[in-house]
Amino acid sequence: MTDTRPTACLLVIGDEVLSGRTRDANIQFLGQRLGELGIPLREVRVIPDDRAVIVATVNDVRARFTYVFTTGGIGPTHDDITSECVAEAFGVPWVVHPEAYAEMAADYASRTPPVEFNAARLRMATVPEGASLIRNAVSVAPGFRIGNVHVMAGVPKVMQAMFEAIAPTLEGGIPTVSRSVHAVGIFEGTIAAPLGAIQEASEGVSLGSYPYYRASGNGVAIVARGTDAAAVEQAIARVAEMIRAEGAEPVFGEPG
Repeated sequence: MTDTRPTACLLVIGDEVLSGRTRDANIQFLGQRLGELGIPLREVRVIPDDRAVIVATVNDVRARFTYVFTTGGIGPTHDDITSECVAEAFGVPWVVHPEAYAEMAADYASRTPPVEFNAARLRMATVPEGASLIRNAVSVAPGFRIGNVHVMAGVPKVMQAMFEAIAPTLEGGIPTVSRSVHAVGIFEGTIAAPLGAIQEASEGVSLGSYPYYRASGNGVAIVARGTDAAAVEQAIARVAEMIRAEGAEPVFGEPG
């Protein structure tokens, strides 16, 4: 069965992620939320703070996916170049957005003591010409949307607020349903053949096998995903039967 739902790609932008200094916490959130909206996250790329790489990658993925989301690189420092690179990718000027300027100026002036709205902070109010703002409930500095590209902060709390602000505007498809079962004492090498048979018989359902290691015992978790809830439930029930046939007790849900 062909999946005709809209698709998404995430660009994680930042040298700090590639160097290992910062652990990305946004992929899991976006994968889950987009799945709930019926927009499968099909690809994630982690790229550096490099102008040529960002411009080329944005132009590549925006032509191939329904929605593109970026995280990182929209702060006030010299290496925060995502916004201006997206402007270059779209071939438009990088300009101060009047609403963003007014909101940020008012916010900085209202603080005690007032904060200088200097050139560095002005970068956060500067976006590609024609972009619309993505506001958030955490901080005044906005993200933005231009075409099918949504540019958001890298800080997870801020990114999540930005995503929730735009979620109602995204046209999704049938949500992805996910069910899982796990068992101690079962190993992938043992269940590979029967699990493959269940997969072959479960049209429209994707089965994933994930070993886990715990002090209480090692085992395997099996996850069934698909858009047909009944088919997903049937597939995970077959997996549970297979686990029992192997002499273990299936436990529905993820291992603790």
